[in-house]
Amino acid sequence: MTVHPFIETEKQSGHNVKRACELLKVSRAAFYARRTAAPRPRAVRDADLTGKIAEVHGTSRGSYGAPRIHAVLQRDGEQCGRRRVARLMRQAGLQGRHRRRGQRTTVADPRAGVRPDLVLRDFQPDPQAVDTRWCGDITYIPTAEGWLYLATVIDIASRRVVGWATADHLRTTLVADALRVACHNRRPDGPVIFHSDRGCQYTSRELALLAGELGVRLSVGRTGQCWTTRSPSRSSRR
Repeated sequence: MTVHPFIETEKQSGHNVKRACELLKVSRAAFYARRTAAPRPRAVRDADLTGKIAEVHGTSRGSYGAPRIHAVLQRDGEQCGRRRVARLMRQAGLQGRHRRRGQRTTVADPRAGVRPDLVLRDFQPDPQAVDTRWCGDITYIPTAEGWLYLATVIDIASRRVVGWATADHLRTTLVADALRVACHNRRPDGPVIFHSDRGCQYTSRELALLAGELGVRLSVGRTGQCWTTRSPSRSSRR
């Protein structure tokens, strides 16, 4: 019963057990029987197994998760299920280290047409050239539901993020949405160069049509090489 720990605490504080049992309507005999009862065999086994799990986990320097610890225990002759190992690890606050796989966001399209490099690796900031050259890139963010992809548009002159979009895919609409947001936020006075790598999203016909509608000139560099900033500021009007 859940009141038994409370009665035990009251007893250790010097209060009368009989009076506490009467107030809580609990049998004194049941309280003392539970207090002196031996641990159940399963609880004893769990405690012993938890100790062995912690030992294997420590030997692996905290890198082993339930599957590998279970394999080690089985090799040593321990008869237990992997789910039980996982449960005991959760209860003990133990977990392995998982190697997070990266995502490849730049995949060139060999059928894409040739586009010029209008930036020529000149990514120096210039306060007098705001909203004349932008640079785009895609990165990925791990979430509980999978990878979230983030496309950004950065003004090279000010090093500010002027547009961005997120999606659970890497289709052209992701970078197109980011470019639309940038144009809506900044409303540049003249033509803007939009530089990127040669990923298929940036060399697609869909993005070329959108760029023509927005008055944006597309520029591409070498595959996997596009300009990024270390800590871009929030987008703002000049």
